[in-house]
Amino acid sequence: MKFIVYIITGLLAGYLSGLIWKGRGFGFIGNLLLGICGAFIGGFLFNLAGFRIYGFVAQIISALTGALLLLWLISRIKK
Repeated sequence: MKFIVYIITGLLAGYLSGLIWKGRGFGFIGNLLLGICGAFIGGFLFNLAGFRIYGFVAQIISALTGALLLLWLISRIKK
């Protein structure tokens, strides 16, 4: 069951970050991968800062933060 929640969270966070970053999504697989990577990055950073993540909304905020950070890093590397 947790795996399905991670997939839904990753997909939603990837889609939202695609909307924020470039005005549209990155496709189903792109959104999913971006959101899952963002969830790992965001979870690590929030844990490092001392925040505990409880609840679906907090997971999405954490994953969205990580996904946006990942997109920012990718844009810096591409330049």
